Amino acid sequence: MKDTNLIEGGIYRDERGKIVFANDFNMAEIQRLYHIHQSDISVIRAWQGHKKESKWFHCIKGSFLVYTIPVDNWSAPNKELQAKTSFLNETKSEVLHIPGGYANGFKALEEDSILMVFSDFTLEQSKEDDIRFDKDYWDADWTKKQ
Repeated sequence: MKDTNLIEGGIYRDERGKIVFANDFNMAEIQRLYHIHQSDISVIRAWQGHKKESKWFHCIKGSFLVYTIPVDNWSAPNKELQAKTSFLNETKSEVLHIPGGYANGFKALEEDSILMVFSDFTLEQSKEDDIRFDKDYWDADWTKKQ
């Protein structure tokens, strides 16, 4: 199974404004994109997983705490699996790649945060590959701050 990885980008500023980029993010596989607008920082979106679908997360406003877990058994995953923590925020242009085989969960750390999500599956394909678990299935500290 592939591991998650963080694709670093950058931010260029001058008197005209700023350009946010992630030039090493190869979008050849992308089928669709969507934004998640998270106005309430108490909401936890967890756990959703995909056996095959890959997703890429990019914070375009605010900040997010993201957990990823490699799923060992989709019918009855081990509840002792350890989650990997990532922080995404608008001040650092990074794209978090979560390949198929992982479950993820995330929470906005600031009101009105926006997460841009890219997927290599169409919506119809994604619905067939979507597996959900209760937000308390794995132990994750949702109070963490960056």
